[in-house]
Amino acid sequence: MSVYPPLRLSAPSRTDAVVVDTPVVLAPMAGITNRAFRQLCAEQGAGLYVCEMLTSRGIVIQDRKTQKMLGFAPNEVVRSVQTYGVDPEMVARATHVLCDQYGVNHVDLNFGCPVPKVTRKGGGGALPWKQDRFRAILRAVVKAADSYGVPVTMKTRKGIDDDHLYYLDAGRIAQQEGVAAICLHARTVGGAYSGQADWDAITRLVEHVDIPVLGNGDIWEASDAMRMMAQTGAAGVEVGRGCLGRPWLFRDLADAFAGRETQHKPTLGEVAAMVRRHGELLAEIMGEKYGLTDLRKHMAWYFKGFPVGGDLRHQLAMISDFETFDALLAQLDHEAPFPEMELGKPRGRQGTPRAKVILPYGWYDDTNGLDLELDEDDAAGSGG
Repeated sequence: MSVYPPLRLSAPSRTDAVVVDTPVVLAPMAGITNRAFRQLCAEQGAGLYVCEMLTSRGIVIQDRKTQKMLGFAPNEVVRSVQTYGVDPEMVARATHVLCDQYGVNHVDLNFGCPVPKVTRKGGGGALPWKQDRFRAILRAVVKAADSYGVPVTMKTRKGIDDDHLYYLDAGRIAQQEGVAAICLHARTVGGAYSGQADWDAITRLVEHVDIPVLGNGDIWEASDAMRMMAQTGAAGVEVGRGCLGRPWLFRDLADAFAGRETQHKPTLGEVAAMVRRHGELLAEIMGEKYGLTDLRKHMAWYFKGFPVGGDLRHQLAMISDFETFDALLAQLDHEAPFPEMELGKPRGRQGTPRAKVILPYGWYDDTNGLDLELDEDDAAGSGG
């Protein structure tokens, strides 16, 4: 049992629609948090596991790629989906589809994506700057989801850049419109994934609103989550890049939130078993060839810091069948201990701050945007 209170996500008409006993959320990551990865993480520990971001337009028009991404694992008791859009009616229609046709129990709205193809259309992390459109989307989606008793949460950033911060206004509006909780990635859109997350901003948002606030940014180990909780007063944490190649981080987090000071440091053999399990789950969804092809991008994360030779790493990154995969895994030193020097280190994309965020023309002129003609990215597909 967690030493922290459960995370309670309530729709306006229903109390405790979703209760997350261990207040940990797997952050949606494009191309990563598919059904297989979510199942793998859920097998490790308690929490809420969110499907990778889907465009509202893709959901409404029943785009084939989007439909494939809307599969759920047997252990996903709470079906959780993140979507984004720039048109209130379209996002509300997508919410109806998610709740009615797919039995989704929790809808998360993305107002934090920094990808240029999203922000240039006024979506993702650009949108909260236009407060009237932001409010209209929240109001429409909360109303749509509430008809099914489904809570709506949102994820955002501090602002577009340090000169255009919006997170406190966004939190206030979200609370007024019935949003169940808000997750703050404590960087700006321009900051992308670079530098150090500003946890003080999470503290300020916690003090500013009465709804639960989840903290996101720079959680590489379970101890980081505990520090964030203690420092900011957040109601929970959302973990993204820290679990890349490390699904067992959710086991560490479950232990930490339960008051057990343990940290799992798997041997290379245990990691090999984990990556093999990951491949099996992907193959169930995509078939052997395409499933193992999708697994290739995870190899560097899984084996980071371990004594795996360059040639073997290269071959692991080229697998397409289990016979070859198993033969390569057998060559690993299964007794090799976890590389201690990797603890606490950033994982995944980092990069540098962006000199300029790509936005629609005149975006900074004012905070009104309902009269603008905006549309999602021309591609109907999803994934962020």
